Amino acid sequence: MRHVIALDVGGTGMKAALVGADGAVLHRARRATGRERGPDAVVDAILGFAADLREHGVRQFGEPASAAAVAVPGIVDEANGVAVYAANLGWRDVPLRARLAERLGIPVALGHDVRTGGLAEGRVGAGRGADRFLFVALGTGIAGAIGVDGRVEAGAHGFAGEIGHIVVRPGGIPCPCGQRGCLERYASAAAVGQAWAAASGDPDADAAHCAKAVVSADPDAVRVWQHAVDALADGLITAVTLLDPRTLVIGGGLAEAGETLFTPLREAVRRRVTFQTLPRIVPAALGDSAGCLGAALLARDLLDPTDRTEVTP
Repeated sequence: MRHVIALDVGGTGMKAALVGADGAVLHRARRATGRERGPDAVVDAILGFAADLREHGVRQFGEPASAAAVAVPGIVDEANGVAVYAANLGWRDVPLRARLAERLGIPVALGHDVRTGGLAEGRVGAGRGADRFLFVALGTGIAGAIGVDGRVEAGAHGFAGEIGHIVVRPGGIPCPCGQRGCLERYASAAAVGQAWAAASGDPDADAAHCAKAVVSADPDAVRVWQHAVDALADGLITAVTLLDPRTLVIGGGLAEAGETLFTPLREAVRRRVTFQTLPRIVPAALGDSAGCLGAALLARDLLDPTDRTEVTP
């Protein structure tokens, strides 16, 4: 049975899947990255995991995978197949695509984790059917993926979609990127958690606790939450003005608050629209499987179009 290997590498763990010619997920697996042993050990873990998946495919389906793809965090040169830098994994300038291709003996694609997740959301998730979409992940930081006609734009240097570093509060909170007032310093899950911990006096409080307090109409929580929503709306309207997306897909930890986030966010963006066309604003649909499904799409894009169908979530 023809199939591809898909790998999604995170800071501490890896998710993987084998995806068949009909787009169905045939096998799923997880494994630790082993980052505590250093960057070389992480690369070895990825190569070993991929090789084990190849062998599983041979045993289970009678033939090796036809292609593979891996999504990784950090700075990624997708065109040249190089994992340029990832702070959490400690690596620099790893020719990951070439090393995987050598190990597996098949075509391999390399993708950026958020852009790869955005690709999946755009093709088979919440943005399905939209010719132009923007995927925004609200996690520890904020990152985005710009979708155009079924593909995701990487940019000339691999930085397209970094909406988290749009300055929304000039002269504001310092950001590790070197600027002040970046969006992710106000509207990421980490930023909301920090603001709520300070407002509530509970050092262990996080964004989920803040969302629950908002539902209970706690005035301090409402203030913290609205501050984040307003910053996010300012960032999104900048993106809407530049990109004119048909759909905004919002994912990540903060989006798990559901309508506690989406109801005020839609209204805040609507208030900021002047000449722009208001896009649909929808929650991401694929959860933590988006990166792996996106990697499967990248792998399947390496095959002859007559040999593939769309991936099934």
